[in-house]
Amino acid sequence: MSGMEVAILGFAVMLGLIALRMPVGLAMLVVGALGYIHLTSLQAFLSYIKTTPYHNFANYTLSVIPLFILMGALAEVSGLSTDLFRAARAWIGHRRGGLASSTIGACTAFGAICGSSVATTATFGRTALPEFRRYGYDLGFATGTIAVGGTLGILIPPSVILVVYAISTEQNIVKLFQAALIPGLLATAFYLCVIAYMVRRNPSLAPPSEKLPMPERWRALAGAWPAAVVTIVMLGGIYGGIFTPTEGAAAGATAMLLVGLARRRIGFKEFGIALIRTAETTAMIFVILLGAEVFNAFLAFSQLPMEAAQAIAGLGLPPHAVLIMLLAFYILLGAVMDELAMILLTLPVFFPIITALDFGMAPDDVAVWFGILVLIVCGIGLTAPPIGLNVFVVNAIARDVPMFATYRAVAPFVTADVFRLALVVTFPSVALWLMWLLAD
Repeated sequence: MSGMEVAILGFAVMLGLIALRMPVGLAMLVVGALGYIHLTSLQAFLSYIKTTPYHNFANYTLSVIPLFILMGALAEVSGLSTDLFRAARAWIGHRRGGLASSTIGACTAFGAICGSSVATTATFGRTALPEFRRYGYDLGFATGTIAVGGTLGILIPPSVILVVYAISTEQNIVKLFQAALIPGLLATAFYLCVIAYMVRRNPSLAPPSEKLPMPERWRALAGAWPAAVVTIVMLGGIYGGIFTPTEGAAAGATAMLLVGLARRRIGFKEFGIALIRTAETTAMIFVILLGAEVFNAFLAFSQLPMEAAQAIAGLGLPPHAVLIMLLAFYILLGAVMDELAMILLTLPVFFPIITALDFGMAPDDVAVWFGILVLIVCGIGLTAPPIGLNVFVVNAIARDVPMFATYRAVAPFVTADVFRLALVVTFPSVALWLMWLLAD
């Protein structure tokens, strides 16, 4: 068989192993290793695996991943997510749909110090769901809101997905964070509009709650001040050029630890829990990175990325038509597999295609713009059927809520995400304006 045929067979086998519930990282590692050996030799593979993965994992830039995860874990064990939700609820919870809007607002703030979609979903599933039950909200609407709110964990910088994209494509992490901010805030605004539309159309979804006195509102807001402090310290330092992303992540994690200690919410037990959660999540990500590294090396030998780029270029399609095709494929693929694995699997094929097209922008701007588009489609994949990971996470917490009810509630939010994706595709400056502004 030719290298192309071996690569296509490898993709099919890998997807089959994933369907059989083999961990994604292990599936990529096994298929990539066998494909590499088939196209070269066992000796060549052993020589490769002995050196290349070590040098890649010894990369200083990768240390930003566990630091961002640690910061989010410390925020969760210190109860900051609860404080954020209480503050948002105190100010807008009395309005119809206010608890749902409060959840979106709190997820936005928590996303600025977490960087993980699944962690954000699980955290607010435990924090907000009891309040939804208490005030008689439709539970499908409640779980749907929590699921889409969780996507803000990766849409609002810092984002682990963006870090992995930057490392994989050798792009500037700071520029990607800058470019992601406005599209991320647009997601928050669109979600709030969807909530307002849904509760206006069907008031029974979200009964209003009681209005709190002004002193209680200010006390609730004061309880959420650490989120502002950590966000300013970390993102302000990164955007302002004071910190590198790794230094900013370390500063953010340290600030979160100091805040938790000062408020007496983090002791030895809580710190240990945060470290264990960080180690588990980091290990999972690094196994996927290792599997992707081996699988991508196999693809490089198969010549599939180069052949695919040349084939698509030979079609003579307009650049935006090619881009839309790739994004549509991402949405379909994101609905059936893990987003991180999807990015690592497809970038070696898709990234050369995109960078070879003429969008009327500098190549570095195209790379950053494509990264934000990939981030948006990842958010769609986290909630879209049949395997929207966030939906599974929140329904594991709310076992009495039918999954169909959650997917039905998620549908209007997914529509808003598709509209936001089209907006950023049509007007790249939506994503790139802040990056251009800060570069001046």
